[in-house]
Amino acid sequence: MSSSDIFLGETIGTAVLILLGGGVCAAVTLKGSKARDAGWLAITFGWGFAVMTAVYMTASLSGAHLNPAVTVGIALKDGEWGDVPVYFAGQLLGAMIGAALVWIAYYGQFQAHLTDAEAAAKTPIEGPGPVLGIFSTGPEIRNTWQNLATEIIGTVVLVLAVLTQGLNDSGKGLGVLGALITAFVVVAVGLSLGGPTGYAINPARDLGPRIVHALLPLPNKGGSDWSYAWIPVAGPLIGGALAAGVYRLAFV
Repeated sequence: MSSSDIFLGETIGTAVLILLGGGVCAAVTLKGSKARDAGWLAITFGWGFAVMTAVYMTASLSGAHLNPAVTVGIALKDGEWGDVPVYFAGQLLGAMIGAALVWIAYYGQFQAHLTDAEAAAKTPIEGPGPVLGIFSTGPEIRNTWQNLATEIIGTVVLVLAVLTQGLNDSGKGLGVLGALITAFVVVAVGLSLGGPTGYAINPARDLGPRIVHALLPLPNKGGSDWSYAWIPVAGPLIGGALAAGVYRLAFV
């Protein structure tokens, strides 16, 4: 596959991933949404279906990594790093595009939610704002080592599943069977390990939308919680590398 195919596939796929994944978070969170308060099950299954849709859509173009942790795991497994920067660039750009599309799709709901008098009065000057969870993750209990470990553990499960199941013939990404398996793995991680941190398990998924949150002209949006932002980037990258190590020790 060419660099242009990789970049295009990762941009489109990650944009769809974030549009649908961030979209379910917006649907559950915002005032004026028909799905408001639908709960954690809706969020976890929404993200799982988002992964499945994005992977089926773009696997033929780029292998549908859609996640720098997956890209790192595959690069360590195969020893091929030449296209890694192209994957990273497409994933980050796609994540930002997807987050912006969520804002457009829910524009009226964002305005209603953030201009509500009670919400405006409670908007923090620093730390996570009232709608940051639609864009990126955050811990329920702030404990650096635990939050980092949770992201590492969840990502090891995800990336090891990618490396061991459903790889396409080229070995560069997910095939048709792998898309379905990985969707269910994402749901499983969300249900079982998502409670402490919101399970980023994907650096681009967290960083790209967090940047968009910081840039968007949202009223009373509060902070983007940059003091926490390194954890959902570093944790998944470490997890992806560890998963590749487990794969090489156990499956090669």
